[in-house]
Amino acid sequence: MTALSSWFLTPKERGNPDTEIDAGRPDGTAWTQGNLVRPLVHGASYYRRLRQVLLALTPGDRVHFTDWRGDRDELLAPEGPAVGDLLAELAHRGVLVRGLVWRSHPSLLSFSEAANRHLGAEVNRRGGEVLLDERVRPFGSHHQKLVLIRRPGHGDDDRAFVGGIDLCHSRRDDAEHRGDPQPQPMARQYGPRPPWHDLQLEVQGPAVADLELCFRERWADPAPLDRRTPWRAALARLAREPRHPRPLPPPLPTPLPAGPHAVQVLRTYPPRRPTYPFARQGERSIARALIKAVRRARSLIYVEDQYLWSEEVAAILAAQLRRVPTLQVIAVVPRLPDTDGPLTGPPNRIGQLVALHRLQQAGGERVGVFDPENRRGCPVYVHAKVCIIDDVWVVSGSDNMNRRSWTHDSELSCAVLDATLDPRPPTDPGGQGDGARVFARSLRLQLWAEHLGRAPDDPALLHPGASLGLWRATAASVAAWHAGGRRGPHPEGRILVHHPAPIPWGSAWWVRPLYRTLYDPDGRTARDRRAHRF
Repeated sequence: MTALSSWFLTPKERGNPDTEIDAGRPDGTAWTQGNLVRPLVHGASYYRRLRQVLLALTPGDRVHFTDWRGDRDELLAPEGPAVGDLLAELAHRGVLVRGLVWRSHPSLLSFSEAANRHLGAEVNRRGGEVLLDERVRPFGSHHQKLVLIRRPGHGDDDRAFVGGIDLCHSRRDDAEHRGDPQPQPMARQYGPRPPWHDLQLEVQGPAVADLELCFRERWADPAPLDRRTPWRAALARLAREPRHPRPLPPPLPTPLPAGPHAVQVLRTYPPRRPTYPFARQGERSIARALIKAVRRARSLIYVEDQYLWSEEVAAILAAQLRRVPTLQVIAVVPRLPDTDGPLTGPPNRIGQLVALHRLQQAGGERVGVFDPENRRGCPVYVHAKVCIIDDVWVVSGSDNMNRRSWTHDSELSCAVLDATLDPRPPTDPGGQGDGARVFARSLRLQLWAEHLGRAPDDPALLHPGASLGLWRATAASVAAWHAGGRRGPHPEGRILVHHPAPIPWGSAWWVRPLYRTLYDPDGRTARDRRAHRF
């Protein structure tokens, strides 16, 4: 209990008295114990596992899901089925299929309104209820990625999948990173089939009930699903889209314990008008949990993130680097933004340039930021959102390490702390008596093995705080391969030191306001901003 309360938020620290997520636990904690969490690294692994679970469902079972983007024709495996076909068939067979997908913006703006509507329409024709949800702040999005499975009478099979992977194009890639055969357009440097690195968690045990509550809270929000302009109203009438969801059946009992993992479910909800009834002043437990865990870091903070933006986020990491002279930070980010044109590239880069400069000022040689590529030398787009601290605490979900994810959009993540100690040295990297934990260390080794071209059981990877030299040597060998004309096979490692391109001289006057208002807005109240408080 002492270790858990040192790493996890208390109900008071969550800072949201309107939610029931922490209610009903007799010990007064804001987390559950007895869970089993499996990391599914890469979209192909997640999709194949999701396909296996969904195909086993029978009439009366329940599938609830949230998504940022959904493509009905995205195949879950090379042999199929497609996402829309499978969900529609389940609904037709008597499985209760309910979904909330962000309404998004038109395709002309490189967003997914049409794709999301097509997915919903296909499932709804067969008896499901998949709704487009625009109950967000202006310029905000519902960014949560959750698939929840409940099976009345088969409680051992209840599970949830939560993380960074949407049910859409470009996500079905594997460790070789040849890209999804059904790609989305991206910056030309990623090629016609952009390689994609991502991660999802499979959760069994009592935490499934907490994740179900998250879905139910959003589903029951009494605000209209959308703000209908005349054009959208016409589309909604044609598609017979309701303005309010139908009630869900009562929740099933909390699943029984399934494993050794404690899980804390974390969210971001901004203050909104009309207010979320389950978060009237918003919720920023993702930001608060990361801040609390970072302040406990002593050896290594390892991050994989799509952005690693925002001076405010960098300030949290920089303060800990200054406070702890032994602490190192290793981050893996994309080499380039997903869109990198003359108008889209600079706003995508300016926040990261500021953040990385602040980290380098604080930590110097104790900070290493890298970007991956595949064996053909093509950059891999990093969409994973994971942070591992001192081989003890892990958080992964839909949120990126930026101001938007911490304050403005709806996000959903899980922090995991394993009860099982890892006996391999160093047995206590943080030196605080927490001990290395099997889940955190095994996930870190799996990710490092891929990026560094080594086996997960390579002893050279074990010490989290003494590995920056290995990362830099690996990156140097890859850089030499590029400098030599890429002759011969690619080195075993697959990373380069990250060097984001600077923004064009004289462009800050338009780039900075665009970045702060559209790309990385701040969803906090004016009072919280002035107090630099999350």
